Amino acid sequence: MTTAESASESSQAGKFDLGALLAKRGAERYELHNRYLNPQLPRMLHTIGFDKVYERAEGAHFWDDEGNDHLDMLAGFGVMGLGRHHPVVRKALHDVLDLSLADLTRFDCQPLPGLLAERLLAHSPHLDRVFFGNSGTEAVEGALKFARYVTGRPRVLYCEHAFHGLTTGALSVNGESGFRDGFAPLLPDTAVPLGDLDALERELRKGDVAALIVEPIQGKGVHEAPPGYLRAAQELLHRYKALLIADEVQTGLGRTGDFYAYQHEEGVEPDLVCVAKALSGGYVPVGATLGKDWIFKKVFSSMDRVLVHSASFGSNAQAMAAGLAVLSVMEDEQIVAHVRAVGDLLRTRLAALTDRYELLADVRGRGLMIGIEFGRPRSLKLRSRWAMLQAARKGLFAQMVVVPLLQRHRILTQVSGDHLEVIKLIPPLIIDEGDVDRFVDAFTAVMDDAHEGGLIWEFGRTLVKQAVANR
Repeated sequence: MTTAESASESSQAGKFDLGALLAKRGAERYELHNRYLNPQLPRMLHTIGFDKVYERAEGAHFWDDEGNDHLDMLAGFGVMGLGRHHPVVRKALHDVLDLSLADLTRFDCQPLPGLLAERLLAHSPHLDRVFFGNSGTEAVEGALKFARYVTGRPRVLYCEHAFHGLTTGALSVNGESGFRDGFAPLLPDTAVPLGDLDALERELRKGDVAALIVEPIQGKGVHEAPPGYLRAAQELLHRYKALLIADEVQTGLGRTGDFYAYQHEEGVEPDLVCVAKALSGGYVPVGATLGKDWIFKKVFSSMDRVLVHSASFGSNAQAMAAGLAVLSVMEDEQIVAHVRAVGDLLRTRLAALTDRYELLADVRGRGLMIGIEFGRPRSLKLRSRWAMLQAARKGLFAQMVVVPLLQRHRILTQVSGDHLEVIKLIPPLIIDEGDVDRFVDAFTAVMDDAHEGGLIWEFGRTLVKQAVANR
């Protein structure tokens, strides 16, 4: 770069100062959202006391405007797999910007998409090709389109209580009515119970099924497919010339203690696999649909069909660089083995509390995807309080636990779905034993308070009033 070019670039950059803008307007964050974005978000945050002002973040922690440290057990709904601002991912993004690549020309073949596909497929030995989009729901949309096209059939089966995204195609295979209501007509898809092979075969016999899409562990409620189900479902699907789609958007990239959650069951080789979230490194949105060679060759069957499925920002250099850096860190830092060890420790310690607390019904999951379920207590005093909450709105007790975890112990968690008494833990994959100790100690303190009739029930009455008012 010449001196003149450098001066010109500096002059142009000087016209916009992001830091100065945030310093000047950052305090307006909740007002701006209320005025220009979804107005229910700031309302909800104010109601449950989550209206914090977070200033910076690193790893599995972030700090508020008073300098208080918070432990993140949510990871941006799984996006922050390596935590916030991992130095390797951050450097890769600086590097790719500094290279000034000729990105997204649309009429060349840049190396980064091929390199990321190669590295991703190394963890997916039975798959051959990748399509890169921008999100998990896009990855699902691609898989649905590919399955329908190559089979020539219109219908995709999905499991009850599944979540695969909120765009129209993905919404058609969403097992939760609360997300679907008011958006009909959707695609002609059909729900079957997770684990019910008879129901699956009944639908397959109709001859119009293109595929079954399934989360090996459902995000809503943290329910795992029963042992042997995925392999048996795969055999049934292939017998009826249909495909198996594994949605690994949340469970993939080490979350459950294997690179993919379907790998916990021997012999399972999905025809299409959807990934996203953690592949981004928490920086640049990215999604990927992985599939077998014959599927891609049938979809992209000629030069006339070269752009039959595409994405304007798919395969952009920043996303590809982030993905390559994420996979490099996972290998170099042995993230999958770490998740297995720390996840076992956290789940074991929490499961040991089920005998101690009658309100604690179950602890389940794999790796660092853990569901904590609450249930009806035995003692009369607690049963009456439980009944009060259930009558107002199912799921309020779980919210009663989430709020003091943040307000008193500075730990961010959230319920695993509407009307569920389940908290889902999906922390950054890099949490350590100290973070496990901090969470278990805080959770124990909140549960002690709940069983002793402490302040947690005062907040419960507030939630009941709010729930009744919203009816």
